[in-house]
Amino acid sequence: MKKLLTENLGMKISAVLLSVFLWFFVTSRGQSEITLDVPLEFKDIPPAMGIVNTSVKTVSVTVRGHERPMKNLKVSDVRVYVDLGKATKGVDVFYLTKDNIKLPYALSVLNITPSTVKIKLDETASKTVSVKPVLTGEPRNGFFVSAVKVEPKSVVISGLKSDIRKFRFLKTESLDITDSDKTITQELNIDTNGVKVTPDTETVKATIYISERPR
Repeated sequence: MKKLLTENLGMKISAVLLSVFLWFFVTSRGQSEITLDVPLEFKDIPPAMGIVNTSVKTVSVTVRGHERPMKNLKVSDVRVYVDLGKATKGVDVFYLTKDNIKLPYALSVLNITPSTVKIKLDETASKTVSVKPVLTGEPRNGFFVSAVKVEPKSVVISGLKSDIRKFRFLKTESLDITDSDKTITQELNIDTNGVKVTPDTETVKATIYISERPR
């Protein structure tokens, strides 16, 4: 029996290697690769917490699969998630692996760049601030702004604590009163100046009282 196993051992090993090579050749035929820049998504953000910033916003994912499904593969077909269920306030480093990526059936992940992402979280809060209309221009000659009224006078803003601290009041979009000679009432949008805070109302009603100067 031992003689049968060892007889022509070199030829048998060569046959096995050839079989393995042929298997790899057959299974790899019709395969292709593509690298996509996929937006980073987040799930299970802890209550009363929010994301301040991240070290990256997109991740390069190299995908491999048969040519037919790969031909129509779009960025929207690939999802990259970071689970923040156990995250705490401050900066944390999260590793990106194949488990963080969802792909269409029969495709596989070859590479992920970068393999880590830094995420800073902060607590969320609310705060009441006053609203101040912004006026541009001047009334008609002989007239002046005698009073300004805004409803509501204040709004509640919500967002990250680090952003909420930036505000003592909110401004509105600008209202041009050039050459006006009578009272103006207008709905104005609230301007957060690009900061990610959410007011409990998006507009206020501003009344600009314009009176004639005494002669």
